[in-house]
Amino acid sequence: MQENKPISHLVAGSIIAGILVIYTLAINFMGQGQNQTLGYLSYGILIGGLVVFIYLYGKSQNNQVGFGGLFSYGFKATAFLTIIMIAFSIIVYYAYPEFKEKMLEVSRQRMEEDGKATDAQIDSTISMISRNYLLFAVLGTMIGMAILGAIGSLIGAAITKKNPVNPFNQQPS
Repeated sequence: MQENKPISHLVAGSIIAGILVIYTLAINFMGQGQNQTLGYLSYGILIGGLVVFIYLYGKSQNNQVGFGGLFSYGFKATAFLTIIMIAFSIIVYYAYPEFKEKMLEVSRQRMEEDGKATDAQIDSTISMISRNYLLFAVLGTMIGMAILGAIGSLIGAAITKKNPVNPFNQQPS
């Protein structure tokens, strides 16, 4: 029973966050930032990354960790990558103000195409979003990452092989 050194949840969260940052910057600089399909792919990157790291964590522990330990590892990685992604959102807000303007313009176009709101309501909504954009970006990142991280952690913990050790069945040394 060889025990491998597990990958820290901080390293796992950092790697996943790094991939998400690079992916987000790439799609935005290619002019595809408002493409919803590519946006959904980032969810797959997050969930898939968590599943892979949870699996690797379980394997490094010789699968002697239960569902709770695996889920905990995944959610701790999620918490750390959420902090990184919030910092990234704040940096992008100040470094690239044109991203905010693009987002507001696309939101305006979608509301106009929907046709359910008057021009005054659209103007009021866009104005409110513009004033509170950073708050919405941070809260959206926090809530979205928490939900997706919980899903990824549940999936990863569910599919990873488990052979937990019962401490009451061990021989005293």
